[in-house]
Amino acid sequence: MSLVFFILLNDNSFLPVAQPKFWFFFTPQALFNAIIPDHHAEAFSPPRLAPSGFVDQLVEGLLGGLSRWDAEHFLFIAEHGYLYEHNFAFFPGFPLALLVGTELLRPLRGLLSLRSCLLISAASLNFLFFLLAAVALHDLGCLVLHCPHQAFYAALLFCLSPANVFLAAGYSEALFALLTFSAMGQLERGRVWTSGLLFAIATGVRSNGLVNVGFLMHSQCQGFFSSLTMLNPLRQLLKLMASLFLSVFTLGLPFALFQYYAYTQFCLPGSARPIPEPLVQLAVDKDYRIAEGNEPPWCFWDVPLMYSYIQDVYWNVGFLKYYELRQVPNFLLATPVAILVAWATWTYVTTHPWLCLTLGLQRSKNNKTLKKSNLGFLSPQVFVYLVHAAVLLLFGGLCMHVQVLTRFLGSSTPIVYWFPAHLLQDQEPLLRSLKTVPSKPLTEDSPPGQKVPRNPIMGLLYHWKICSPVTRYILGYFLTYWLLGLLLHCNFLPWT
Repeated sequence: MSLVFFILLNDNSFLPVAQPKFWFFFTPQALFNAIIPDHHAEAFSPPRLAPSGFVDQLVEGLLGGLSRWDAEHFLFIAEHGYLYEHNFAFFPGFPLALLVGTELLRPLRGLLSLRSCLLISAASLNFLFFLLAAVALHDLGCLVLHCPHQAFYAALLFCLSPANVFLAAGYSEALFALLTFSAMGQLERGRVWTSGLLFAIATGVRSNGLVNVGFLMHSQCQGFFSSLTMLNPLRQLLKLMASLFLSVFTLGLPFALFQYYAYTQFCLPGSARPIPEPLVQLAVDKDYRIAEGNEPPWCFWDVPLMYSYIQDVYWNVGFLKYYELRQVPNFLLATPVAILVAWATWTYVTTHPWLCLTLGLQRSKNNKTLKKSNLGFLSPQVFVYLVHAAVLLLFGGLCMHVQVLTRFLGSSTPIVYWFPAHLLQDQEPLLRSLKTVPSKPLTEDSPPGQKVPRNPIMGLLYHWKICSPVTRYILGYFLTYWLLGLLLHCNFLPWT
């Protein structure tokens, strides 16, 4: 934590937004959680097995709002392991991180139950993951956009993310964002092995990490086409095929191992672990499947893939399954982020039609000119990130519960922050008049003496009345969802 604050203090940029995120999230969520009655949602709510003391009740009162909805699954898995079939919808990366954090609280175990330690660990680690993810996004933006101002604006917008509540609560989004943005940055630096390792770890945190294989494959294809005129084409083709296979294998391995672990628990006799009686009774009351019962049908599939079965049976996830009239409010909740990514895609495609038609692989004589004339969001390097965001939007909009699109995209793609930063720089005259301070270049490509604005987002908020309409829409959306998430999610209201 001290290292992060050292970075932030020296940069003198994230603190004015990062500190409010800490104080203006954890304090109000405790207040709202205390004064607003919890909604009686049909959510996973296992019984507490350990006795609760005064300190435990205090921790629950202060941080209990962070344990709602899916967070309860992660906390349960960290405390008891994968006991129920539907627990396997949640990947093990974040629960393992919680257990590591809990070890640091071992001296307090005399005062706190394991549940309280896990809750403290979730709040502390996610704040740390958030700060590191903001730094990683800033670094990635400098490398890809070649425009320190836009990279800086994007990192500040990340601090006010519409998915803010999920980056702070006991969810895996903050860790996934950190790993994903860090892996992207390593790949931009040409460190393919480090990038692949980080992408693989991210796959162990969230299943949509599998989509990140596209970044490795696109990078390898770029290298292949650029070397065709200089080296043996056949040798380069074989090298490309081997690299593509290795990328798919590396990122798919955590997913495959997790599915195999599920298979050993539910499909192989004698491998089930003992379950405390209250949790067995919960399974009976709620009709949860445990390993000691009959073998589930997916055990007999040719490819016994538990994950797709769980998503279908327990969450009704599938192609167009969520397209029902009663889900209109959830579609409305997802509309702003869907419009944002769709607008970003349209802007980029209409600006670079040939680049998009050639999948960003075609090298032309004007390639250097193109890079110099299009900095920021319209940089040619942004192409693969835009395709990634569009694929996630298409899949999420057609096959998932659409209300999760905000956190799904907000923790997975930098486009959600790069494009609004581009709009602010392009269409907000007030940014040019805000006070600037000298700052050292953040990358080797940055020109000497580059000046970076001091807290421009805060400046725009102070001058809200004279901001352009685009600025009001962007900041209004980010801040409204920030506040709504705080009010609704922490009280089991429908904000998942």
